[in-house]
Amino acid sequence: MTTRTFRIMVRGVFDGLTDEQRAELLAAAPEHDVLHATFTREGHLSYDLNARAAFTFRFLDEGEAEEDILEAAERAEQAAQSWLADRGYGYKNVRSQAEDLSQAPLGKRQRRAANGTR
Repeated sequence: MTTRTFRIMVRGVFDGLTDEQRAELLAAAPEHDVLHATFTREGHLSYDLNARAAFTFRFLDEGEAEEDILEAAERAEQAAQSWLADRGYGYKNVRSQAEDLSQAPLGKRQRRAANGTR
């Protein structure tokens, strides 16, 4: 059986942050800039509190069957919520979106490479 790679995005909104928590997040903002966002096994958090209170965690996971994507999405949501709760950050409207990369459509360059054309 082949291994499938899943990319999971967990989105939500910070809720009820104290002034201290907001300052803490703003101080750490450069390492959570959306321009540096990447999918990782442990999850990468990005946000821009100056624009809005939304956040996105990006997770990379694997499975062997198509239905494993559901468990991967659940693990990602739980990991994101644990990260937030461990730091005392309030949140709401958490939802996830998962993609099985083996099912993702090829981009224009990838189609040309697969067909042997330039």
